Amino acid sequence: MMQVSAIIPPPNSTGRPRQVDRLFGAGSFKLWALLPLLVVLVIFTLLPILQLLQMSVSELEFVEGELVSEFIGLGQLDNLAKDPIAGIALKNTLVFVVAVVLIETFTGFCLAVAISRTKTLAILYRSVVIIPLLIPPVAIGTMWSLMYDYNYGLFTTILIELGVQYPPLWTADPDLALISVIIVDVWHWTSFMFLIMLAGIESIPPPLLEAARVDGATELRTIRYVILPMMAPTILVAMLLRTILAFKVFDQIFVLTSGGPGTATQVISMHIYKVFSEQFRLGYAAFLSLMVAGFMFIFVAFYLWASRVVRRRLG
Repeated sequence: MMQVSAIIPPPNSTGRPRQVDRLFGAGSFKLWALLPLLVVLVIFTLLPILQLLQMSVSELEFVEGELVSEFIGLGQLDNLAKDPIAGIALKNTLVFVVAVVLIETFTGFCLAVAISRTKTLAILYRSVVIIPLLIPPVAIGTMWSLMYDYNYGLFTTILIELGVQYPPLWTADPDLALISVIIVDVWHWTSFMFLIMLAGIESIPPPLLEAARVDGATELRTIRYVILPMMAPTILVAMLLRTILAFKVFDQIFVLTSGGPGTATQVISMHIYKVFSEQFRLGYAAFLSLMVAGFMFIFVAFYLWASRVVRRRLG
């Protein structure tokens, strides 16, 4: 006579089925420990992104105190084509991002190399260099707006003392406004790049540097053939982080120029702010935000590709 037995997972040493032990056993602790973090990420990241996507394909307006949504699909592309400021703001943003990232990377690397070689007062130099990073951006914008002032600003006073009869207008000159903003950003964020570069340089094994010096390599050759190849992944990571932050610049420009004169310093984040808070075009502002996210994704993909290429060549 055949015996039919139910298909029941064999118990383990604790007497519980293996599926239950897999879910609630000691080995599953790391999964349960990550669960609150996943819930928070879903609530505060995934849901806002989904809502932003919904807003970007809709026309939103307030009717009798209620938000009314009308689906328009790709109709926001027509609004983008009719927007005379969006293209200018995007161009200014790209110029700003490329300029500040390249200048701050070069300056931060040079400072890191110089201070890493310094034995006397090294702690003092490091402390002084990172001071700008500790100051809030709004305070920096206010401080530099006073320094740029045409009537009693520091730069105007220095130029007059040097014999310049007509000092530049700085932030009031359409040809100099964006450059003036870039100078402020370089002063503020070079210390950020410096800290990352200094950490990377100090992580290089000292025997490599000593071997280069024993072989007769000059300081420039040591930097070119030892420090730069070893620092390449660190430099790319620093540039990636700084690019993301530069795309979101707002507060310093808002305090210094408010996007003016005209549209000389109008960046995409400030344009989105005006579209959202002054024009109350919520759907179009969401569409512009997604467009900026797309540009940032392209930059991130480029940096990740460059990082993989560098790692393969190194090793």
